[in-house]
Amino acid sequence: MDLLQQLLLLLCALHLTLTGVLSKNIDHRNLFTQRMCCKRQSHFVYIGQDISGSPVSVDVGMCRSHCGGAVRPSHEPGQQEYSKHGSMLEFLRSKKGKTRRPSPPESPEPLNQLPSCGMNQVCEPTGMRVDRVLLFEGPREVEVIQECHCEVKVNQCLRLPALKTYYSDSPYEAVIDVGGCSRSKGSPEGFSCVPTKFDSALVETPNKVDLIQTVAGCDLKESCYRVPYVEYYYEIVQHADGVKEERLKEIDVGRCLGGCTTGKRCLLRSPSDPEICHLWADGESSSCVPLGYESHSFLNQHGQIRTVHSITSCLCQN
Repeated sequence: MDLLQQLLLLLCALHLTLTGVLSKNIDHRNLFTQRMCCKRQSHFVYIGQDISGSPVSVDVGMCRSHCGGAVRPSHEPGQQEYSKHGSMLEFLRSKKGKTRRPSPPESPEPLNQLPSCGMNQVCEPTGMRVDRVLLFEGPREVEVIQECHCEVKVNQCLRLPALKTYYSDSPYEAVIDVGGCSRSKGSPEGFSCVPTKFDSALVETPNKVDLIQTVAGCDLKESCYRVPYVEYYYEIVQHADGVKEERLKEIDVGRCLGGCTTGKRCLLRSPSDPEICHLWADGESSSCVPLGYESHSFLNQHGQIRTVHSITSCLCQN
């Protein structure tokens, strides 16, 4: 009988060893980790009152940035503890460790959680939905996270695709690549990757056509920066022989973009990533203002001298 018991124990040990080796060769990451990490979680926020005075809360969602957390309760003893581990071998090792030292109390977000993605990846939204909510103060646009995925970290300043769905669940539903800029970590201090070139897209609605601004290019700039903004004027040129010629004059008048510490109008930021704003206030109150300018004078179609100023630099106003 003793010989039979020893043989069974040896077979069990070989089975566990082969299982661990095969699972390691098939995939270096835990399959349980792949399925449970970097997923959208519900996150309800209060955004105000509607026109009837009732409170309005919206599930804007959030991307979970770490593995672990609560597990669904199970009626079978031991099943809940086993579901926290990727294999029976890990489960047995944890049980053996618990017999040696008391287990600390569980918390909803343990400090020693594993990253949800790889070392060179980050858990970010893969799609956003723009919901229009009519509040007592007026209409608001709320950006809602639809899904999350592991995105490779980019060390360069690049324009990245960013899909947003407008007028969801309606005949006018449209998916627009509004674009965005990478959050490069290797940029100089005080500089960030920000939009510098823009484009537009048209979205049909029941009442009109909405013009959606999209990002076409990004560059490393300070928080308050100048972007090109071209305007065209008719110019009359007087030649030496007395002939007048009408030309099209192009002037880059520029615009100041970006925000300063006291000039942001974001009412609701993402709890997982403060750089993502889910709710913007109506209008913009940026304190990024022009610093320098130059003048462009020309003769217009009515024979009058017209002067147009163009922005050369911007700064944060105190």
